[in-house]
Amino acid sequence: MLTAFAVLLCFTAVLAYLNERFVKLPTTVGVTLAGALASAILIGLDALNLIPGVRDWAAALLQTLNFTDFVLNGILSLLLFAGALSLNAGQMLRQSRSILILAFFSTVISTALIGVAAYGLFGLLGLGVPLLWALLFGALISPTDPVAVLDLLKRAKVPAKIETLIAGESLFNDGVGVVIFLVVAAVAGIGAHGAQTDVNALSVLTLFAREALGGLLFGALLGYLGFRLVRSIDQHAVEVLITLALVIGGYVAAAAMGTSGPLAMVVAGLVMSATKEQAFSEATRHHVEGFWETIDQVLNIVLFAFIGLDVLLTRPSGAQLVASVALIAVALVARYISVALPFALVRARDGYGAYTVRLLTWGGLRGGIAISLALGLPDSPYRPLLLTATYAIVLFTIAVQGLTIMPLVHRASAASASGAESTEQRAEG
Repeated sequence: MLTAFAVLLCFTAVLAYLNERFVKLPTTVGVTLAGALASAILIGLDALNLIPGVRDWAAALLQTLNFTDFVLNGILSLLLFAGALSLNAGQMLRQSRSILILAFFSTVISTALIGVAAYGLFGLLGLGVPLLWALLFGALISPTDPVAVLDLLKRAKVPAKIETLIAGESLFNDGVGVVIFLVVAAVAGIGAHGAQTDVNALSVLTLFAREALGGLLFGALLGYLGFRLVRSIDQHAVEVLITLALVIGGYVAAAAMGTSGPLAMVVAGLVMSATKEQAFSEATRHHVEGFWETIDQVLNIVLFAFIGLDVLLTRPSGAQLVASVALIAVALVARYISVALPFALVRARDGYGAYTVRLLTWGGLRGGIAISLALGLPDSPYRPLLLTATYAIVLFTIAVQGLTIMPLVHRASAASASGAESTEQRAEG
């Protein structure tokens, strides 16, 4: 395990250096593409028998780390807390209605749309995936990845109101998506480690309530506890340690209680963000925020290098590749519809521009969470197909959407400025 992580860390450092020194793409995009390219080269060397067995060796090394555990049971808690801590909690609270409506309804609608469309597409191609497994795919691919989205927003300089909406929706739909995934898995009869489970309507509702509501409440409790502890002292090393223990210990405790760890970390981070002016002295706050910003950036880079390298774990057939390409379009259309429908409930009241749906759609990147859930699926004839489709969508969103979002952001900023000017002119008139 330590050897595999050391290899991954060194390889990631090399990829990040080469990107920063020569290519100069956004770091998450650059290291993902570099990792995917390195994977393709290893696959080619193995296929041409130039370095026999190199693909199997590299794949075995990656499997030693176990991507699902690395993300869901490892770095996800740190990334979500760091992302929430960096946001303006007051602004997010003012937009909480919009964020929560989008996070819940968009994820549910997208899961249904992608699941049904995938079921029909697999059937047409003769791949024969059951409806519940197709819905499971819809659940794991619907949430936008907060790690990818937050990194994108920091670079894109989106208008503050839109940035808060996109970031908030991404942070919360991540937790909602994991809960929906668990519920669908339970209905499909798949429990932990692929074990069959007996479910009924009451058990499904209980599972959803315990995961979602329990995660929100536990997160608020963790955030308040952290606030009370750090407010009573003023020593930055100890306060950093307290926040770190709060995140890692809290995530483990949430898992033990059967509540949503991702939702708990988001809420805990937001509570700490809202109270940091009172909890920390100015000097201490600088140290704590600097620590979490560094953690966020370093783990972010490692995660996306891992995503690129994990292409080694797929061995798609021709039909699987056709289905994966088609599902990229399906996921985009489903994202647009699932955002536009609930957005109609909040747009007029909260004064968002017409471009916001397009930004939410094109800025809806997928990342490590989708891949970790796909890799965590039990062995079955359908797992390789869902895994290949997941990789295709993730790589498309990071490479294509991540690299082309800037023109859309510039148009959105211009439209926002124009709208503000028109409002000011009407007020003067």
